[in-house]
Amino acid sequence: MIRMIMIAITVFHLCGLSMGVERPYNVLFMISDDLTDSALSCYGNEVCQTPNIDAIANQGTRFTRTYCQGTYCGPSRASFMSGYYPHATKMLGYRSPRPIIGDRPMWAEHFKDHGYFTARVSKIFHMGVPGGIEAGTDGADDPRCWTERYNSPGPEWKAAGRGWTLEGNPDGKLPVKGGNTFVVVEAEGDDLVHSDGRTAEKACELIKAHKDEPFFIGVGFVRPHVPFVAPKNYYAPFDYEKMALPTKVQGDWDDIPKAGINYKTSMNMKMDLANQRKAIGGYYASVAYMDAQVGKVMHALQESGVADRTIVIFTSDHGYHLGEHDFWAKVSLHEESARVPLIIKVPGKPAGVCHSMTELIDLYPTVSSLCQLPVSDRLQGKDISQMLDDPSHLVRTASFSVAPMQKGFLLRTDTWAYIQYGEEGKQGAELFDMKNDPSQITNLIDAPGYRELARSFKKAVAEKLKSIRDNDLGLTYPGGR
Repeated sequence: MIRMIMIAITVFHLCGLSMGVERPYNVLFMISDDLTDSALSCYGNEVCQTPNIDAIANQGTRFTRTYCQGTYCGPSRASFMSGYYPHATKMLGYRSPRPIIGDRPMWAEHFKDHGYFTARVSKIFHMGVPGGIEAGTDGADDPRCWTERYNSPGPEWKAAGRGWTLEGNPDGKLPVKGGNTFVVVEAEGDDLVHSDGRTAEKACELIKAHKDEPFFIGVGFVRPHVPFVAPKNYYAPFDYEKMALPTKVQGDWDDIPKAGINYKTSMNMKMDLANQRKAIGGYYASVAYMDAQVGKVMHALQESGVADRTIVIFTSDHGYHLGEHDFWAKVSLHEESARVPLIIKVPGKPAGVCHSMTELIDLYPTVSSLCQLPVSDRLQGKDISQMLDDPSHLVRTASFSVAPMQKGFLLRTDTWAYIQYGEEGKQGAELFDMKNDPSQITNLIDAPGYRELARSFKKAVAEKLKSIRDNDLGLTYPGGR
């Protein structure tokens, strides 16, 4: 019955188009991989310039407090594409949520069901980097979402050029190697040698080919995910020796629970200061290369003549540490890893900056609402479209994120960041005053005067998890609900 109703709605939608009713918005969804907002010039970086992403921000709404729902690729992407928090679907790793959600439509599938041409180019759901990119495979993609889908194979760490292994190589003798490893390659050849250049090229083709029908095109860039590989010209602005590292704080880890020490640190990666600076230079070069590809896609959108009826979204699946607390990469629930850039540009809406709390899971209901598609009550995100007209509008008082690898939970409010390890908090917790300590240096969890606040946050985490799991969603899990 539900499927028949969906078909009827789609027929009505398409008939409206044929009768000359105003065309619905297109959706161009661009997502980077492992991108911290602090690497973008529109978010304040003065070294790494990202003019093409900045141009979207200058015309749209730039959100400064958007949080992912999982601090690594698999659970984050499964969450915002399905519309469920990771603990609702139990998708805490790298699999598709499809076996759990059944016939409930994913985000792109919802648009496909309503007459949109939908296409995926490269990584939208989880896809292994560099392995899946080298092989050109689909990863944990959901084929029901897409009319067409394309992968963008590239050489990754095997690219010709000058390269270094930075991780686990204190004497500098190891050759460049593959895997989820900090590697820098100043590559020979142009943009099209690599995955993101090929992704941009295909996205441009699709926009031009489908400009006369409503489309939802998902464009997944894999940089700046390791390995840091980009054509060598993108490295020119970043002198490794001049890259500034975050301030090192003596005893920074003393008040962080063992579970809160990130899985990649300067210590366990055996990265000296020179290699840490080189990692930042390689990361920035990868960001600059990715930004150039965003520019190509935006140029194609303008040339196609449909920019004035296309919603443009730019974001990342999670943030990234670049040496803060001597942490590197993702997984941590500290600010640099849990917070993501989010820019939404809607034709006719004013440009602005929004400091209200938002989550990536809000994209599904928000974009559906903007495109006048039905928004299901089952979705666990919230419609934040009103913020595009009034950036001060408040939808959430707190954002929620999880780090399944650490059994960690984050509640981030306007003033506080509360991080708990283990559902009972038995592996420790952290509490930071984000007004007076935005770098999260002093953990107040055991400080006199803060214990009642910590208890209230612990209770709120338990209530949030209960609401996520027990809200009559009707999900069926292998072995029982």
